[in-house]
Amino acid sequence: MKINIIQATTDHTGLIAPLFDAYRQFYEQPTNPDLARAYIHDRLSKNECTIFLALNANKEALGFTLLYPGFCSVAAKNIWVLYDLFVTPQARRTGIARALMNRAKELGVATASAWLKLETAHTNIAGQTLYESQGWEKDDEFRTYFLSLNE
Repeated sequence: MKINIIQATTDHTGLIAPLFDAYRQFYEQPTNPDLARAYIHDRLSKNECTIFLALNANKEALGFTLLYPGFCSVAAKNIWVLYDLFVTPQARRTGIARALMNRAKELGVATASAWLKLETAHTNIAGQTLYESQGWEKDDEFRTYFLSLNE
């Protein structure tokens, strides 16, 4: 299968939004196509993220990864947070996720960033297997804490 990985712009919002909605459903959120479209459009139009989109030869969207820029005070360098990675069920196990992650790594190298970071559910064994096969290392040194502001 011929896949093209492109950097998305606001013009691609309509292609990304259904994938983003499906991604959110994977994490047990209710479907909300309008919210998905608005969120993706806002992030792209404000240059708050970088999205890479996997397209097949017919220009159908098969997957995406969304990265947010960040900073590391200790290293005094930029970092990237790979926050979202999604491939449609019918396109899984075809190398698309790997290609998207490789493109994310290229972005990190091109921007002279210290590292890429991601978090995943403890139960996402398939994702963990992919990440580790690409050289990502599980962090056993630091704990992550959250403070919910939605009370």
